[in-house]
Amino acid sequence: MRGSLKAYRQVSVDSQKAEASPHKVVQLLLGGSIDKLIQSKLAIETNQVAKKGELMGRSMEIITHLKASLDREQGGEIAANLASLYEYVLRRIAEANAGNDSGIVDEVVDLLKTVKEGWDAIPAEHHHIKQPA
Repeated sequence: MRGSLKAYRQVSVDSQKAEASPHKVVQLLLGGSIDKLIQSKLAIETNQVAKKGELMGRSMEIITHLKASLDREQGGEIAANLASLYEYVLRRIAEANAGNDSGIVDEVVDLLKTVKEGWDAIPAEHHHIKQPA
């Protein structure tokens, strides 16, 4: 039963991504990274070393993807600041993983929640803005 629920959730997430605007994709990715980090904190607290490493690795993959997708030309200073923040987050996740430090995980989760809250606050009329030709 648990495997079926996991498969259903994955299909649901995959279908959301397939139908999503770029804005929604970023929301999903930020939320996914936060979720993985929260789960990794539980893995630290329950001494599930392999699970912790897997979850932190997945969170780092998401952050790396978000960083790589930044349009520094169009995004200017905001994109540069996000790139620096994502780089810091990646470093801190690696430190949390190496040191089994749930306090660092809390710090990173708070940072990513702040970014996501800002992203979520973007008005709907700006979600589908096209790049200039």
